[in-house]
Amino acid sequence: MSEPIIIFLFISIVGIAIFCSYYFSKKNVILRTLVKIPVKPASSLKTNELSKITGKALHVTEPLIAPYSKRKCVFYQIIIQQKVSTGKSSRWKTIVEEERSQDFFIQTKTDFVIVSPKDNPKNYKCHLVKDQNQNSGTFNDPTLKFIALLKHYRIDHTSLFGFNKRLRYQEGVIEIGEEITVAGIAKWKALSEPIPEYPYSKIATLESVDKQKIIITDLPEARPKRQ
Repeated sequence: MSEPIIIFLFISIVGIAIFCSYYFSKKNVILRTLVKIPVKPASSLKTNELSKITGKALHVTEPLIAPYSKRKCVFYQIIIQQKVSTGKSSRWKTIVEEERSQDFFIQTKTDFVIVSPKDNPKNYKCHLVKDQNQNSGTFNDPTLKFIALLKHYRIDHTSLFGFNKRLRYQEGVIEIGEEITVAGIAKWKALSEPIPEYPYSKIATLESVDKQKIIITDLPEARPKRQ
């Protein structure tokens, strides 16, 4: 096989790998799925219909607190990774990956929808914008706040010889009042307790049914384009 053909095949394989990594990423799979679902106001949701809404996230109970930023939220995702070397190559090894959520409302004007993410079994797919980032390295000392976070997860920020480990942290949250997009199978349920400024006895929910999971994201690209 000639050298030009070998080079062409190598470039083609690398190009296909990059394309597949991008096309099948969780973010892009969620965006492609959401674009096919019509957006509706909460009051127009029909029972057992796959629906999508965009609105403000509000807490049902006491909000969660994000580990690093300490923001009040209804959902957070964090990841802590360490750069490790294996011979001539190196990679980022995940040492902590944590995701927590709670039931929350989505408010659209004067209407409310309730969403209940569950972990066991997991009934949702979620992608959050990672807007809090921290890192450390040989010539990059971690902040005291980052060190405190690492200690919470029982991670030593230095090696046996006292050098800083190469660590990085990413955090994404759904803050109280943040605009998000959620899709799921619509249901209507009777309220067990009244909601302030909500005069109705029933409330819409977006649920997971069979293989259709709830989809949750705060990606700006998922929001309907404003006219």
